[in-house]
Parts: sequence; structure tokens; C-alpha cells
Amino acid sequence: MSCSLEQTIGDLNTQNFVSLLRKLIGESKYVQNNPPELVPEEDRIVNHVVETLLPFSTTTGGGPLIVNHVTYVPKRGNLIVEYPGTEPGKILSFVGMHMDVVPANPLDWNFDPFSLSTEGDKLRGRGTTDCLGHVALVAELMRRLGETKPKLKSTVVAVFIASEENSSIPGVGVDALVKQGLLNKLKQGPLYWIDTADKQPCIGTGGAIPWTLHVTGKLFHSGLPHKAINPLELVMEALKVIQLRFYKDFPPHPKEEVYGFATPSTMKPTQWSYPGGGNNQIPGECTVSGDVRLTPFYDISDVMKKLQEYIEELNTNIEKIDVRGPVSKYVLPDENLRGRIEISFDDAYPGVACNLDSRGFHVLCKATEQVVGHVKPYSITGSLPLIRDLQDEGFDVQTSGYGLMATYHAKNEYCHLSDMCQGYKVFVNVIDQLED
Repeated sequence: MSCSLEQTIGDLNTQNFVSLLRKLIGESKYVQNNPPELVPEEDRIVNHVVETLLPFSTTTGGGPLIVNHVTYVPKRGNLIVEYPGTEPGKILSFVGMHMDVVPANPLDWNFDPFSLSTEGDKLRGRGTTDCLGHVALVAELMRRLGETKPKLKSTVVAVFIASEENSSIPGVGVDALVKQGLLNKLKQGPLYWIDTADKQPCIGTGGAIPWTLHVTGKLFHSGLPHKAINPLELVMEALKVIQLRFYKDFPPHPKEEVYGFATPSTMKPTQWSYPGGGNNQIPGECTVSGDVRLTPFYDISDVMKKLQEYIEELNTNIEKIDVRGPVSKYVLPDENLRGRIEISFDDAYPGVACNLDSRGFHVLCKATEQVVGHVKPYSITGSLPLIRDLQDEGFDVQTSGYGLMATYHAKNEYCHLSDMCQGYKVFVNVIDQLED
């Protein structure tokens, strides 16, 4: 790495970083994202970041940073910050640092989630790992570029986004920025999505298909089970068949090993409900919900079509489904009644496989190896739907992050200051390598 850029920019100014992060975590209560109860006001975060950057911006004449606050919904802005390079068309970007957080219940935490506290190397509070820590980190990088004014060929752009944690209100964040064409020029170079964890490149994520099975039987007294169709037994047996067929049709894919996926595609139940009633009553219906997590080498629509086929075949051959005991049955011929299984889907979205031949990927790997000491890209079947949308639009998306996977969306969330310092060095190293 050339000494010039590293020497010019230096290490992370931890005092500035922690000071800004303290302000951001102090707003975390107001940027919880779970509509309709909790609608975040990301402008509260924007205001602190702008305050940090304005002294080095064209707005005040104090520096070269071009700061653009873009809002589609009141109080819910995005922030695009640009450090201009000298070579037209040469660009790299840091995107995905989102200014909303998942909800936190202070009663469940060992410390106040909505104020920053420290314990040794730990920075504690909601958003430290996901993703206000990254907001403060990239803001400090841009501030330092504006302050030191290194002569770069590449334009460096940071995009701080609204509305990442919940997509039920569209047209607020990165989806709107892309639609309006405000990020088009970022297609000319690597786009680093800074919202993963553990200091290593995350090169693959899973798609998700939320499904619901609604099963109809016949309600009756549990002392006369021969007169009932037990929907609980029916769904347990049917789900076993569905899962076995899913794993046969969508086995581990050879590419999963290349990408280092922790698990293959999975299909499993996660929620169970029935209308209620006495313990001595076989219910007339029940509902089981869950999801398919799909590695990006399979097609979402193929899976949904297959699941629908399984259900149709089970309904046609409902007499052949395994029963549970001598009077368990799913058909009552005398009453002309048959148990029935129906499947429905919520919004599904595909996974992501980053381009492993991209220069942006190789640069990130080299920077990670030099700064962290080793590089081990990984993939998970957690989902980042926004990244796939960007990839489909033609962006070269690579991802990394410097919080902790173990505290992502968790109670007692924290990150390590030392990890954030390394993240800062990786960013500087990446910028420097892309100068060549």
C-alpha cells in the first residue's frame, strides 16, 4: 500500500468516531423500524452526519465534499456524499450504511439500548453493529477525505440510506434513489455494501420464500376421535412429505461449496397456530407458517411451483398420507368430508452471489488480508434483498462489515472499537489499491 494515502488520512480518529456514534445511538429510539407502530425518522441521523461533514463541504466553501440530502418521505432522508476525483468515470462507492434499526425492548437488555455505553473495547447500544456503527465509520472516512484533500483519481461516494430494516413502506430509501437515477454513475466502479459483519467479505446470501399452510379438518370431541379429521396430525404428516420432497428436488448445489455457504437451501416451519378451544376438542383447522431459505443458484419461481405441486398431489391422495394411530384419518366417507391443505406465499425475494471475478472483490480480499491478517469470504442464507435489486440493476456489489454477527438484531448489541479501526484501514486500503 502506498504510504501516501495511508499517511495522509491516518488511522481512525477514535475520539471523533465515538463522539459521533454517541449522538447516533442517542437517536436510536427514534429510528426503530417496525411500521405501523414504529416509523423511523432517519433525518435525526442525517442531521448529525451533515453537521460533521459540512465544515469540509462545498456548501460552506470549507472543502471539496459534495453533500446531498435526498428525501422522498418527510423526516426520512438519505444522504449522498461525494469526494471528487480527477479522472472522469473512475469511481468507487460505500453504500448500505442504513440509518434505521430493529426495535429494542429496554426491559430485555442488561444496559440501555438507546444510549452508547462502553466496556473496555466494547461499544454497546442498538445500532452499534447494525448499522449506526458503520454510519459513523464511513462518515468519519468522508470527513477525513474532506479535511486532508488527498489527490485521488477516483471519486469516492458514500450513500447513507433510510429504510433498510423493513420494506413495508416503499419509495423511501435506496429503491427510490436507484429509480430516480441518482446512483447510476456508481455502476462504473465497485459498490461496497457496508452492512454485514465479522470483518470478512460476505459473498453470498439466501433468497427467502415465506409460506403458510392452512389445513382444514373436522372439529369434534377428543373422546370420539373417529368422528374427527385432526388437522394437526394431517399437517404434521403432510409437512414431513413436503420437506422430504423439497430436499430431494433442491439438494446442496455444487456452487455452495465455492461460495462457502454455511448451509444449503432449507424449508422448515417456524410458526404454528390454531383457532383455540378446549383441551378436549380436536380443532377444525390449523395454520403452520415458515420459510424456504434458498441459495442463489436455484430459482425462486421454480421452488414455489414445486411446493404448489406437492400440495395438489397430497390433496388428491389424502387417503395415502400416513396416519397416527388406529382411528386417525383424513377422510370421512359417510359425511363426504376430506381434509384439505392449502399453501399461500408472502413476498419472496432471491438471494445474491457476488461476482468473484470482479476487481472490486479482489481488492477487498487483499485489503482484508493485509489489515485483518487473513481473508476468508463467507456466505449465509440470511437475506439482503436490496443488494440483489442493485445487482439486477447492473451494479458490481461487494459486501463487508465490521460489527459482530453474534449481536446482529440481538439483545445487548455491541461492536468492538478495534474492529471498526480495522474497517477504516480496509476502506483506505481499498481506495488506494483502486488508484492503480
